[in-house]
Amino acid sequence: MWQERKILFNEEAFEILSGQGLLQTELPGLKHHSRGKVRDVYDLGSELLIVTTDRISAFDVILPNGVPDKGAVLTQLSAYWFQQTRHIVDNHLITAVVGEFPKSLQVFAEHLHNRAMLVRKARRIDVECVVRGYLAGSAWAEYRKSGTICGEVVPGGLRESERLPEPIFTPSTKADTGHDENISIKQLANMVGADLARQLQEKSLAIYQYADGLARQQGIVIADTKLEFGFIDDKLIVIDEMLTPDSSRFWDEATYEVGVSQPSFDKQFVRDWLESSGWDKNPPAPRLPDDVVEKTRDKYLEAYRRITGRPLYGTDNSDWR
Repeated sequence: MWQERKILFNEEAFEILSGQGLLQTELPGLKHHSRGKVRDVYDLGSELLIVTTDRISAFDVILPNGVPDKGAVLTQLSAYWFQQTRHIVDNHLITAVVGEFPKSLQVFAEHLHNRAMLVRKARRIDVECVVRGYLAGSAWAEYRKSGTICGEVVPGGLRESERLPEPIFTPSTKADTGHDENISIKQLANMVGADLARQLQEKSLAIYQYADGLARQQGIVIADTKLEFGFIDDKLIVIDEMLTPDSSRFWDEATYEVGVSQPSFDKQFVRDWLESSGWDKNPPAPRLPDDVVEKTRDKYLEAYRRITGRPLYGTDNSDWR
């Protein structure tokens, strides 16, 4: 199904393994900026090259095998949303079209195609800006216990997966490792200042509401999402990724039903399998079976197709990149 190979450049490699996709990059001559759970980032001076691999994590642990095409979906869906939301707030994307990258990167073009972004450097604000439009996941668990969502009191009598009266902003700390911690808006203001806290809340809510409206035209409900922001000079922008299956909860509007947990266009198959595997959620994680990988891949590709109205492959999507 997927050819197993290792592509060598000057004794460095794109590690591409059968059934696992692209797991790691080492681009000779380029300086590493950072390596996250999913992304390998290279420092190009005033710009960054972000390569989104097919690595997948669950419960804050990177799994031993990846999901082919996942990196391409995250990159191209982010590019789509960056273009769609520029009128609300600018972002760091320069281009996701590899042919527009610097000449020095063209030797890697085949393997960067669809999965890399050239972006402007920004000063990151170390906060996750979370917007919740529906009662799901950890918010539902907290609500059942205390009637609150991230410490904020909300109306009583709500059911699982129910739409909230208004979307709510629930920021958290940004942890490079381990768990993010929910914080109040007051705590956020103490961290970054009252004016910036207000801007982050307003921009996050505006992006969510606009994107949810567009997604609904394609039959998709955006239950919640998380965004990251930074500064270029004194200008507030969105960075990292935007409205992908890794950062958002997407539901099928046709099968949406209040009172039960909803199937999501994300790594739900991975989480469900891990929960049933007996794994204690400490490293190392078990290897995913091929059928779980394939089902998860299909969900990512379907999310892209449903939201953008186009398949990932076989079309020219450069108009939003």
